[in-house]
Amino acid sequence: MIPIELLKKIRRIEIATSRLASEQLAGQYHSAFKGHGIEFEEVRLYQPGDDVRSIDWNVTARAGEPHIKIFREERELTVMLIVDMSASQGFGTNEQTKRELITEVCATLAFSAIRNNDKVGLLAFSDQIEKFVPPRKGTQHVLRVIRELLAHQPVGRGTDIAAALEFFRHVQKRRCTAFLVSDFQDDGWEQAIRVVRRKHDLVAIDVNDPHEMELPDIGLVDMRDAETGALVTLDTSSRHVRAAWAAEMAAASDRRIGWMRRHKIDRLELGTGASFVEAIRAFFRRREARMEH
Repeated sequence: MIPIELLKKIRRIEIATSRLASEQLAGQYHSAFKGHGIEFEEVRLYQPGDDVRSIDWNVTARAGEPHIKIFREERELTVMLIVDMSASQGFGTNEQTKRELITEVCATLAFSAIRNNDKVGLLAFSDQIEKFVPPRKGTQHVLRVIRELLAHQPVGRGTDIAAALEFFRHVQKRRCTAFLVSDFQDDGWEQAIRVVRRKHDLVAIDVNDPHEMELPDIGLVDMRDAETGALVTLDTSSRHVRAAWAAEMAAASDRRIGWMRRHKIDRLELGTGASFVEAIRAFFRRREARMEH
């Protein structure tokens, strides 16, 4: 039996994100994520304005007048949401945790996909595989994905992106579009991303909280690493401590951004406490423009 509060939360997210998908992102998703091939549909008479490169010379010779081949895009896609559910996703200082933001973003992407008749699947992970929901179509299936994102209680606390991508490679044999949604508080994932990228259309969604980057000046603070459980006391009143923290976090972010840029990995950065809609729309526009060129 699903608790009534969870049902209400699922319903709120469904209403908000399905409206986003149909009203504000309609058409942009379709343009940004094309089918993975074309297939022959028919041969018809040449009409003024048709591309002469499409002329079927064999049929033209037999019929005595020009005919062209018509091809149809294989539109149907499979979309996989590969979602980090490690303990650090529970962090949030802007009235929203990273996990809540992740759920809303994934729900929006899922509704955008099914409105284009695409399949959607979920692979949730921590330092182990937490949940796998095979790709399917339909609103009820997306609601199941949202329910898993909201209600699943992870067994693991850490993050193992490489293991998650290895699992994904084995369960998803056909090419698909994969959204890797994480705060990337992990090491050693680079080679796994490169391997996946060779076959699949991979998009990295980097989720963060602004207060992770800079410490507030609130004196002595005991900070426990959500994933390792390690406890450390920091004097946040010290300018040197705050500066060192900010420098370390900025350096880690720069390394991640630089690596993904060098290896041409599509990347979208989102932060808690802010609307993600315009960021997604801008991302879709960039992808569409790149495909047109």
